[in-house]
Amino acid sequence: MPLEPGKTQSGEESSNEASRTSRGDNSDVSEESVRKRTRNSTPSPHRGNAAQASPPRFVSVEELMDAAKGVTNLALAHEIVVNGGFQIKPMELPHGSLERTVRDIVHKAFWDCLEAQFNEDPPVYDHAIILLGEIKEALFSFLLPGHTRLRNQINEVLDLELIKQQAENGALDIPKLADFTIGMMGTLCAPARDEEIRKLRDIKEPVPLFRAIFAVLDLMKLDMANFAISSIRPHLMQQSVEYERKKFQDFFEKQPSSLDCVTSWLQETANDLYSKDSAGASSGSPCSASVLNHAYLKLLTWDHEQRPFPETVVMDQIRFQEMKLELLQLTLVGTLLLITHNSAGPAVSGLPGFYRADEESYQAFARGSGNSRCEYRRCSHHTQ
Repeated sequence: MPLEPGKTQSGEESSNEASRTSRGDNSDVSEESVRKRTRNSTPSPHRGNAAQASPPRFVSVEELMDAAKGVTNLALAHEIVVNGGFQIKPMELPHGSLERTVRDIVHKAFWDCLEAQFNEDPPVYDHAIILLGEIKEALFSFLLPGHTRLRNQINEVLDLELIKQQAENGALDIPKLADFTIGMMGTLCAPARDEEIRKLRDIKEPVPLFRAIFAVLDLMKLDMANFAISSIRPHLMQQSVEYERKKFQDFFEKQPSSLDCVTSWLQETANDLYSKDSAGASSGSPCSASVLNHAYLKLLTWDHEQRPFPETVVMDQIRFQEMKLELLQLTLVGTLLLITHNSAGPAVSGLPGFYRADEESYQAFARGSGNSRCEYRRCSHHTQ
């Protein structure tokens, strides 16, 4: 769990952090996932694509870190509000990737070291005590302010000073501590995790048991985070507009060139409308509402591979890509239906259920083939 503001890390806590990294704690994968997605879709200056709105200025590392953190929070809040089914899920590294290979090697080395300490005569419990401290912190993170009795029980049983004394005197009972931990996890976990808790009781070896306990604790942390998301969603929906406006304004103040693509996008749309009005001998310039409506329509045919997406809508870029694909599918189905109607003639096209059967067949064709996305892209380039 993150440290409280102003709280410094002691040497033991630093060791805890190193141990947490080595054993493969995935409790922070949700934040990392959000950060990766934000890095792929956050506003950026896009130098060279448009004239800069203001001269460059020196930006400190601290300002960049604050701006990145603000955009990360903004992206998370936006996704919670827009996507009613949004949930944080553990990050799955691709099989055979370098990152996964390094992670597996480090994890194996850590657990092998723990097992080697248990196999010594007498056993050494240095790493085990650090893990028990992390388990204690994790259990505390699940408690509510009114859980005083449970907090006292955890403090009494997982007393690290007492555990250290027992280890020095050879009286440490790891199975007893593990049994208490599993029981407390069963008390605090969601009903969906009862099966995982039951499986923990069947593990007798200490190292596999520790590893399984931390795996279930990671799942419980995700459950707690998703519960918090569902709880704050109604409040975010009420304040999302003002919140996003304030966060984007803060980012814009630190990065004045962060609206270059938006400016280019709107200016291009306004120029197109002005050209059409001039060709039609219409007097006056297009209104702002008309420009904005046509600008959003232009996003449905946007070349996502060649042009940077406007910054103010970049968090919805994936949704616009999906709408573009659906639009291409509808265009393809409509074209095929029109060709079929003209080719078959009224005698065939007038039969009951003709259009419904053809439409279902064409929609299945549009969605079915694995190369359909490439075909749609090829069609879109030809039609633009």
